[in-house]
Amino acid sequence: MQVVFMNTFDRIDGERTAVGAQVSICEHEGAWIVLWTEASEDAETWYEGVSWEEMLAAFRHGIAIKMGAGFTPIIDGMLEERKSPPGGIVTMLHCYGELNANAELFEELREWRKKTASHLRKSAYLIATNRLLSMLSAFKPHNANELAQIPGWGEAKMKEYAGQVLEITSRHERETGFPLDWVSRSLDPKAFMEWSYRQKEQKYRNQMDRHREKKQILQALAGGRTLAELQAELEITRRNLIERIEQLETEGYNLDAIVSSELADMPEEEKQSVLQAFDVVGDKYLKPVMQHVYGTDGASDKPMDLIYDRLRFLRLSYRRGKMTEAI
Repeated sequence: MQVVFMNTFDRIDGERTAVGAQVSICEHEGAWIVLWTEASEDAETWYEGVSWEEMLAAFRHGIAIKMGAGFTPIIDGMLEERKSPPGGIVTMLHCYGELNANAELFEELREWRKKTASHLRKSAYLIATNRLLSMLSAFKPHNANELAQIPGWGEAKMKEYAGQVLEITSRHERETGFPLDWVSRSLDPKAFMEWSYRQKEQKYRNQMDRHREKKQILQALAGGRTLAELQAELEITRRNLIERIEQLETEGYNLDAIVSSELADMPEEEKQSVLQAFDVVGDKYLKPVMQHVYGTDGASDKPMDLIYDRLRFLRLSYRRGKMTEAI
């Protein structure tokens, strides 16, 4: 086994007792192995496999956890960032909001978001993220000028939701005020650093999950699994699964088999109408294509979800055809 990279860590425990550790990236017969060895304990295996991207995500995820627990590396820069936590005011506002969110107000805002999303038929995160709701509940803006100082609350949200949100937040008393320049002085440096490393840990955990999901999707599709079977296995929505498949297509994977399977029941004449519509109105947005083929009101005897699913799969086929023509 060949050691490709190694770094040493130290941590002070209790009455300044140093704890040493090492992280290693090794290569053996085409496979990557990431090992963490701490003092006299047995080595932890963070990753073993052939994917460089998956290995790197597992490596950085583990490093974020260990650095968040107080381990300091001899060679820094493994997380693509400086050792010191980011000091930008926006990041500090994010941190303060999550650490000091008012639970009662947060739940009121979450209920507002739920009702608004249902009324507008939008995903809840498009109305407001949990991070944004945390900041709103922590800082409690009472007017539009204060609301505009919350990161992530842009002009579109101000125009559509300001009145509704302020009606909720202005009912709550607060001990702090605006502007929010006091936040950088009030944050405990240790708490801020721990929070920062938790963000990195979550970031790399998400990357690991995406890599595992990608592998699972590709293996399932290669085995002839249907979209419905894969959806049940992954426990995600059909729309999200199709988005994953679209992403795989952009990465160069040939997904003709699943495209053909999902379009098997679609009449050939209807397919050709859609493909011709892509030539006329373009393939960036699906609504103009739907209106071009089915009319401005989307009149059809088929469910709208089914129509859009088929449009997305046909778009994959259309783009692959255009790429082949270019070659």
